[in-house]
Amino acid sequence: MSIIKKQDFIDSVADALQYISYYHPLDFVQALEKAYNKEQSQAAKDAIAQILINSRMSAEGHRPLCQDTGIVTCFVKIGMQVQWDSDLTVQQMVDEGVRRAYLNADNPLRASIVADPAGKRLNTKDNTPSVVHIDMVPGNEVEVAIAAKGGGSENKSKMVMLNPSDDVTEWVLNTLPTMGAGWCPPGMLGIGIGGTAEKAAVMAKESLMDPVDIHDLIERGANTTEEKLRLEIFEKANKLGIGAQGLGGLTTVVDIKVKTAPTHAASKPVVMIPNCAATRHVHFHLDGSGPAELTPPKLEDWPEVTWEVGDSARRANLDTLTRDDIAEWKMGETVLLSGKLLTGRDAAHKRIQEMLANGEPLPVDFKDRFIYYVGPVDAIGDEAVGPAGPTTATRMDKFTDMMLEQAGLLGMVGKAERGPATVESIQQHKAVYLMAVGGAAYLVAKAVKKARIVAFEDLGMEAIYEFEVEDMPVTVAVDSEGNNAHVAGPAIWKAKIAELDAKLSNK
Repeated sequence: MSIIKKQDFIDSVADALQYISYYHPLDFVQALEKAYNKEQSQAAKDAIAQILINSRMSAEGHRPLCQDTGIVTCFVKIGMQVQWDSDLTVQQMVDEGVRRAYLNADNPLRASIVADPAGKRLNTKDNTPSVVHIDMVPGNEVEVAIAAKGGGSENKSKMVMLNPSDDVTEWVLNTLPTMGAGWCPPGMLGIGIGGTAEKAAVMAKESLMDPVDIHDLIERGANTTEEKLRLEIFEKANKLGIGAQGLGGLTTVVDIKVKTAPTHAASKPVVMIPNCAATRHVHFHLDGSGPAELTPPKLEDWPEVTWEVGDSARRANLDTLTRDDIAEWKMGETVLLSGKLLTGRDAAHKRIQEMLANGEPLPVDFKDRFIYYVGPVDAIGDEAVGPAGPTTATRMDKFTDMMLEQAGLLGMVGKAERGPATVESIQQHKAVYLMAVGGAAYLVAKAVKKARIVAFEDLGMEAIYEFEVEDMPVTVAVDSEGNNAHVAGPAIWKAKIAELDAKLSNK
């Protein structure tokens, strides 16, 4: 019989969430390094380089890898011989650990959880409640696997009820391109097959807690149905050419995870959940001897990757830009932004829409300005702002025509692709859409020299800020002629990969 103390459990959860906020799992770092060394697409290679540099910076500075510090999912396996010394439930103890971790003054994490999801959607301010799965197992220990899952990747989760004879790989390959780049590839895909709808979803999520080991599996070969599926999907998914950040390239996924369970003879539930470039999870055990001890990785285990903007990069002064200036920018070009940059995301755009509909004056003049889709982490020390990477731009598509037509924006900065109607609107208004690298939030924040809230302070991290940036690196994803890197890049690389395969097969 083991007695697990309330304080040991809470402290372990809080420490684990701080730990994963700035330490990537080393197996994921090593997988990204393999992808970086293999990559032939320069745009994708640059993106992976920024993610790896950001990873090392976060490990050194103990600051979040991504501004979206996630919704907490916790798998708790409790041994049948365990006794609790606690007046709280397991859910309450996990939530208390989450609360302490996210309100830590030395490294505050962004609170992203909203209550009343179908109504007012008010932020709970401490990132609780978490999602807790409890399983009773043999033994006298408590095993905890805990993750902080970003909304951009979680939003791309897919579920289907296939016919028993349908092919899972075919469904994955047809579905993956429809997910766009909002999940910040390269990352992992967790796939749950069988059970019932909710069982498949839980298996898919839990599979993402496993280490990256696809290359070990490739070397030794598959022995089970699940392993065969992993290898098949891994190979074929990377031949789609989606690439890092959806810009086209050789690596879209760094691993495929598959969990299965027996299911009804008439059913074949399948759930696919992606994990992004800010993969964050850790495992620990409690046996009654005290809180978990998490050993920090060694900084020398990170690859020595450098990334420098070439002489061809265009420098742009946001304070003096005109529509004629941005008309010269071409898809795929690197631009270094300096000057004043406004921010705004979902809640701010919705409020702007309501104000315009009611004929109310806007609190900020957007005319001939750029807006950055971001919800930053709070600053500490001498930081101008905490980690401030881009959020998924697609969510702002329904507001884009309004912002270009009525508010007078010149352009937008975000991550991932824009929808066809939005690209058409960008072309019509001779605007541009610029892409910053998702998963490089701490690196991006270093370009922000000053930050102040200029509107909607009550929205917290969704308030409108004005950043003063210096040489903030972005890529022209949609130029003023409507040329779209997220369409052209994957198409080009899918064809190149097919050519490479054809050459290899002919040798």
